[in-house]
Amino acid sequence: MLICYFAAMQLLPAVDVLGTDAVRLERGDYDRVLFRLPLEPFVARVAATGPAMIHLVDLEGARDGRLRPEVVALGVRAAGAVAVQVSGGLRSVSAARAALAAGAARVVVGTALWAGPGALAEFVGALGDRLVAALDVRDGRLALRGWTASGLGLDQALAACVEAGVSRLHVTAIERDGTLGGPDLDLYERVCASGLAVVAAGGVRDDRDLAALEAVGCEGAVMGMGLLARLGLEGG
Repeated sequence: MLICYFAAMQLLPAVDVLGTDAVRLERGDYDRVLFRLPLEPFVARVAATGPAMIHLVDLEGARDGRLRPEVVALGVRAAGAVAVQVSGGLRSVSAARAALAAGAARVVVGTALWAGPGALAEFVGALGDRLVAALDVRDGRLALRGWTASGLGLDQALAACVEAGVSRLHVTAIERDGTLGGPDLDLYERVCASGLAVVAAGGVRDDRDLAALEAVGCEGAVMGMGLLARLGLEGG
């Protein structure tokens, strides 16, 4: 199987959703859809490879700020025994809890963590290690609301996560997303220096990239186009 790279390094297949279809976007651009396939059979095919966890991103929810628990439930059902990590539209603790209630094993939250001075601590207190803090990075700053708005600087966000007791970060190099251009190793080395567990995303292609990410300290990596190409799934 292709999912577990080393015992200490996990590879998570990415499933991005628009409507009820699995899609891939280039550099997070909603107008640049690289492919589109029905969600449930696609998730089932990915789950059949035996991953420890699937990374399910509701792009529509992320853009519109609205959790779609029915989409979470569709993905969880199609994944069977494989755990599902969910992102997109989780703008409140109650929405995050609803995603967990719909079957998610853990939730990835970005925009809502920075909604106010106490928001990050509230999420950590309510969700504990089932919370993964999303740091989606473009030009050294966080991108929020489905990557359509700019937020605070990366170093400021990292310091806040450490102070609040976040246990895991999901860090996306947006300019590498959907490009097969290789991971931004400088970014991940910088983030891993925080001492927090880091899952990397954006441009991950192959075993060499996974080895390089492990070498700079990443716990795991999300692979979208690269993994799909290896599995022969990108064309359906």
